Amino acid sequence: MKMAKKTKKDENPKVNPDLDGFKMNINSFGEISSSYSIDKINEFLNKNVDDKKLRDREDLEDEKEEVKKKKK
Repeated sequence: MKMAKKTKKDENPKVNPDLDGFKMNINSFGEISSSYSIDKINEFLNKNVDDKKLRDREDLEDEKEEVKKKKK
C-alpha cells in the first residue's frame, strides 16, 4: 500500500518579491481574507498580468506609459 506524500503546511510558497508576506485564508463561512488590500492586489495584477481583453484599448496604453514614467 502506498502512502500519500506528506506536505508541510508551514512552508511559504515561492512568490514574486512584490507579494512577499501575502497570505490568503478562507474561513468556515467561505469568506476570503488576505493580508493585502484589494487595491494593492489589483495594482500588482494590473502591472504584471496581461489581460487579453484589454490589449487593444488605446486609452489604457496611455495610462501604462504614465505608470512606467513615474517608476523611473
